[in-house]
Amino acid sequence: MKKVLIANRGEIAVRIIRACADYGVASVAVYADADIDAPHARLATEAWALHGERPADTYLNIDKLIGIARQSGADAVHPGYGFLSENARFAQAVIDAGLKWIGPPPEAIARLGDKVSARQIAQQAGAPLVAGTPGPVQDAQQVLAFAREHGLPIAIKAAFGGGGRGLKVAWHMEEAAELYHSAVREATAAFGRGECFVEQYLHQPRHVEVQVMADAHGRIAILGTRDCSLQRRNQKLVEEAPAPFLSDAQRQRLHQAARDICARAGYVGAGTAEFLVSRSGAISFLEVNTRLQVEHPVTEETTGCDLVIEQLRIADGLPLSVPGEAAPRGHAIEFRINAEDVARGFLPMPGRITAFAPPGGPGVRVDSGVQSGSLIAPQFDSMMAKLIIWAPTRAQALARARRALAEFHIEGVPSVLPFHRAVLQSPAFCAENAEDFTVHTRWIETGFADELASLPAARPEPASAALLRLPIEIDGRRHTLALPAALLAALPANGAQPGAKPDGQAGGPTDEQADESAIPAPAAATLHVWKAEDGAAVQAGQLIAVMEAMKMEMQVTAPKAGVLRHAVPAGQTVALGQTIGRIE
Repeated sequence: MKKVLIANRGEIAVRIIRACADYGVASVAVYADADIDAPHARLATEAWALHGERPADTYLNIDKLIGIARQSGADAVHPGYGFLSENARFAQAVIDAGLKWIGPPPEAIARLGDKVSARQIAQQAGAPLVAGTPGPVQDAQQVLAFAREHGLPIAIKAAFGGGGRGLKVAWHMEEAAELYHSAVREATAAFGRGECFVEQYLHQPRHVEVQVMADAHGRIAILGTRDCSLQRRNQKLVEEAPAPFLSDAQRQRLHQAARDICARAGYVGAGTAEFLVSRSGAISFLEVNTRLQVEHPVTEETTGCDLVIEQLRIADGLPLSVPGEAAPRGHAIEFRINAEDVARGFLPMPGRITAFAPPGGPGVRVDSGVQSGSLIAPQFDSMMAKLIIWAPTRAQALARARRALAEFHIEGVPSVLPFHRAVLQSPAFCAENAEDFTVHTRWIETGFADELASLPAARPEPASAALLRLPIEIDGRRHTLALPAALLAALPANGAQPGAKPDGQAGGPTDEQADESAIPAPAAATLHVWKAEDGAAVQAGQLIAVMEAMKMEMQVTAPKAGVLRHAVPAGQTVALGQTIGRIE
């Protein structure tokens, strides 16, 4: 390969751009309208416009991506993670266009990306499994039937997707039907397909995964384990390698199951086999992510292997350069730095970053897709950066992480930094032995709930509109026009009218919010669907609308009883605090 198109954005696009430079190939970035001045668009060899705002019109648009690959002269495509990274149709379209696909074969993506098919492969490979439906369910009644047969809780999971999107856990029968419909909506929005299946949900399990690399010559390497148990809404927040407090027997069982599943699926490239490990020590296969993981840096830090360059080598037909089973070197912990208000239930809070000052020093790595002045757009994921810590031991890594998190400084948008700092004071996470290490996939919402409640709510700060350069497009390709700061300071920011707020700024309370009948938007988000008709009589606490921001659904309930009046239509994007309706 000579030139790689990166079909992604943010920190993973930056990560791949740097790996391409290290490998000696050119990189092509693509960008949605909101990302024209994002770091990934500026760092790549060249950058091309996707001409749109929504994921469906940009990073999920296969025709646009293939067209830009041809127009730019790229001969390979790297999908990163999320978006189309686990879409077999996209992989096949890349290959059919005569380009190299930097990922697993489309057939392997289809077989393992379909969670039902993946379960069947795992069964054939002898991997441990909990009970689940043999295929996607057709309606909510089948969900309820499974729950009656196997008991609660149950997990309703997108059959074609990953990363926690389209995954809902039902603890009560009366919520199962609505959670099924919500999972279908999320899966459709995130992956373009809404099929879901159901399986038993283990109570308080750890989330442990195995990193796999396989080349086109039949060789499979196991690069150790990771623990990803600290999650909120099934989205990981903290990951570490190797997974602590596993027995040798458990570790070998996980390694062998991951190897056997990937071998049976004819896997090539980077992949991750994910498992749940119960408090009793029982192991159950969860899924295979047929892509690079967000948390791949902790494996890199403990093995010395650059996983992205290894992906490029495999796509070039070269053999693996890593051993068949790598012994971990030291301990690494990754902290996802998201633009979310921890005190408000990890509510995504888009806006413009006014200050971004990451830490440094020995054993500290920051993979970032933003900088001071970057816009966090509401239509995309809330992750700004990842802080990765390495040290010879887990105890030393925890101490180093406390220092690095104390140095980390972000202004303009809320972040999860207060959560990470609080977690590193928790005996349950910082335990020195297996008996005291009691974190699990719902520990944040349960065992850590009191600590969360004590954290202060954050508010976005006014964003600066001053710029020193102006990104422009010529024939669809990004260029940068430098202008004097004094000239720009005399102009309204982002083409706004005088007195208008800068693009992406989440405003404070408005006159509309002072209206007691107004229903304010809980976040800058898209009003996905009204659940109560305009003019309908509603009761206090009744679900009236569903909103979606940064790939997360939020339910809006009536603050009081009365007659509902819609102020904005379904499908419209609104600002934080904007009136979406009124109750008369």
